[in-house]
Amino acid sequence: MKLRILVLFCLLAIISTTSYSQVKKYVTTGGELIFSFADIDNNDIPANNIIRFSPVFNLQVYGNFDFSKNFGITLGGTIRNVGFINGNTDPLSSDIKKKYRTYNLGIPIGFKVGNLSKIFFFAGYEIEFPFHYKEKTFVNGVKQDNKISKWFSNRVPVLYNSVYAGVQFPYGLNLKFKYYFTNFFNESYTQTVNGVQSQPYMGYKANVFYFSLSFALFENNKIYYTEENRPKTY
Repeated sequence: MKLRILVLFCLLAIISTTSYSQVKKYVTTGGELIFSFADIDNNDIPANNIIRFSPVFNLQVYGNFDFSKNFGITLGGTIRNVGFINGNTDPLSSDIKKKYRTYNLGIPIGFKVGNLSKIFFFAGYEIEFPFHYKEKTFVNGVKQDNKISKWFSNRVPVLYNSVYAGVQFPYGLNLKFKYYFTNFFNESYTQTVNGVQSQPYMGYKANVFYFSLSFALFENNKIYYTEENRPKTY
């Protein structure tokens, strides 16, 4: 409920202010280097949470509405490669590693506060819709032939709810933390193999979180480079 109120408030603020000339409006884009983990509870089976690095394909586009030099609102669209690695999913073996990931289409909405030309903080809410799922298994470091790759798979939920927060540094460097409240898997998913039905993700809870780096996602890098090239007066 609180997330819905935040989204509604931000949308109303954008709609009510876009007609005023004093609101600075512009579009920014950027990539994202993601280092992800997960909070795992797989039916009390010990988990080996291995860092997952996903440099591609992560695209972010933001519409920016700056009300002043110290406060603004963002509304955008993203395509993101998100997942995690569990290195111990079999109680009888420590040499089995599972890799899971989805490609998601996201809609983030948030705010930024601070010196928007230099260093500022940002935070917000994002809803993401997974459209491609992949699952791979490795035994003793060897990839198995049972890879799963599906478009719009029922193995994962229809949507994910997440929140994010970060800091924008001078010259465009951006550090962000993100947490997904929605379980990565659809626990009620049922599959049939050789006439036998099973629910492979029942009791498998994994909430993904990650740290990411990006560059030039907001406009402050342009301001800094412009200042550097501006003739100095003494």
